[in-house]
Amino acid sequence: MSARPSTPRPDTVDDLLAAVLAGEQGPRPSDLTATSVFWIHHGTRLAGSDATYLNQYVLVRLGGSFGACAFEAGEIDPAICRDASGSPLETLLRAAPRPLRIAALDAYLAEARPHRQAAHAEPVTLPAGPPEVRARARDAAIAGLLDIDDGAKVALIGVVNPLVAAVRERGGDPLPCDFNLRTTQWGDPVTDDMEEVLGAADAVVATGMTLGNGTFDTVLTRCRERSVPLVVYAQTGSAVARAFLGSGVTALSAEPFPFSQFSADPTVLYRYRVGSVS
Repeated sequence: MSARPSTPRPDTVDDLLAAVLAGEQGPRPSDLTATSVFWIHHGTRLAGSDATYLNQYVLVRLGGSFGACAFEAGEIDPAICRDASGSPLETLLRAAPRPLRIAALDAYLAEARPHRQAAHAEPVTLPAGPPEVRARARDAAIAGLLDIDDGAKVALIGVVNPLVAAVRERGGDPLPCDFNLRTTQWGDPVTDDMEEVLGAADAVVATGMTLGNGTFDTVLTRCRERSVPLVVYAQTGSAVARAFLGSGVTALSAEPFPFSQFSADPTVLYRYRVGSVS
């Protein structure tokens, strides 16, 4: 499957979804089948931290690619895997709960242009080792996409402790925001008011989870309005977020499935920057 060239940049996720359904990004989804739908419930507590990260992901297999979306506990039921596997992709894009729609959209765009084949993607190999080593390497790669002055205020929409540390190491002043975490590993207060940090930030780093919970368009709009750089680090919807490079997103760390936390062996993420993407 190959994407059609010179398609316009979308303004919102719904715009992108409509373009895919209209066949403007490649083959019509009605001609494609979601071979497999599955989910993962995953917990992690990194050494030295008292925070346990609990994540649920729903994933869609389409051809040689996977699409993924994290979701909140109880948002969808495991039975969706039985009901949706083997469905026409169009059915998932039109009628599925939001997390499954995002995963299906991600699978479609990843199959259209796999990260591993994208000419302007910079592959970054994460080293083999324990979770702490791999998390630090991943978050250093994400922070490396920031071009900031010392003391710049960096909103973190979705808090991961190693990323807080990586932003500080680059001279940034983290403004952490998360719906589920109240303090960082070092006792920094974490707000759940996204508008508060978006209004104060000199740069924004947002997780792909914003695609799953419906806040991505808000982050994108505020960064456009304020001309603030937006870096997205995405396991959820990595190919979806890529579609907004040059249209609000200035840089992207894309980590397709299988994610780094599910392996102790070297794995690859892909970094993109505006100006390097055709």
